[in-house]
Amino acid sequence: MHSYTAVIERCPDTRLYVGYVPGFPGAHSQGESLDELQANLQEVISMLLDDGEPRLETEFVGIQTVVIA
Repeated sequence: MHSYTAVIERCPDTRLYVGYVPGFPGAHSQGESLDELQANLQEVISMLLDDGEPRLETEFVGIQTVVIA
């Protein structure tokens, strides 16, 4: 079993959810709902893993709020 952290955003123009795994080339997808996005990400990551375990180019650390006064 593999576990990856995906960053999720919502496009204001298309209203689609867009997700990607930081540092994992090609590990990105979109969906009309979070459930659809989850299924699409699982599918694309599974296909990418068929070529072997990737060497991640970066490591997801977290998010941070930046306040500008």
